[in-house]
Amino acid sequence: MQSSVTFVGNATTVLRLGSFTLLTDPAFGPAGGRVHLGYGAWTRRIKDPAMHVVDPAGLDAVLLSHLHADHFDRVARNRLDPTLPIITTPQAERRLRRRFVAVRGLPTWECYEWVKQGQRLRVTAVPGRHGPGVADALLPDVMGSVVELEAGGRRALRLYITGDTLFGRHLDEIPRRFGEIDAMLIHLGGTRLLGMLLTMDASQGVQLTDLIRPGLTVPVHFDDYRVFKSPLSDFLIRAEHQGLTGIRPIARGDTLDLPLRISRSDSEKTGNP
Repeated sequence: MQSSVTFVGNATTVLRLGSFTLLTDPAFGPAGGRVHLGYGAWTRRIKDPAMHVVDPAGLDAVLLSHLHADHFDRVARNRLDPTLPIITTPQAERRLRRRFVAVRGLPTWECYEWVKQGQRLRVTAVPGRHGPGVADALLPDVMGSVVELEAGGRRALRLYITGDTLFGRHLDEIPRRFGEIDAMLIHLGGTRLLGMLLTMDASQGVQLTDLIRPGLTVPVHFDDYRVFKSPLSDFLIRAEHQGLTGIRPIARGDTLDLPLRISRSDSEKTGNP
């Protein structure tokens, strides 16, 4: 059994988790295109996604952290199968269900499960806040996701995908509920609009990494759009000074193995690939 993440660009990744294949926050538009962020705000994409690694026909589901056009754009809407399951927020479900018949909105702490080839994949919605204070109410609801893979009744992987959240006390419950996190996809970039910080910058990213202490941290969402103001290099430098380990940047189109708790010999005993 194998598990990996392939980086497409921004927050878009392909997760191959045992028998399952998930797509996160699909934004397929090319560099140069503009995306609408709401309330008359726009931003321009400055890097192309690695579209050659995406096979929409091979997907089991989409994990959508929130309905912003840099996470789910017009190109993705038109390219994805309307019957493909989408796991997202209840707010996003209401806006997508006319086109995507299998969309499912998860309130915080609720989960959705699939069983396939003797393996179980569970997605639990966890807290996220896209903006500071009352500004958060003006932005789309956002969720993080804890994705757990089980084989033969044993946990093989626990992956935390942060979504576009700011760091704060609302995240404290995640490690208390789930315990050890094997890997984390962390949304960074320090997005700023009208002077407000809307996604974690380097400082907040280090605070969250220190809180979660995952075995592997993979930064995403940091240089695809002009609204990103906090470079990845700042996060890496701060994390090193903090003594944090296990941080692995990934280039567009590249694939990184995710740490499994179940060995190949164990999966063979349970009859899983």
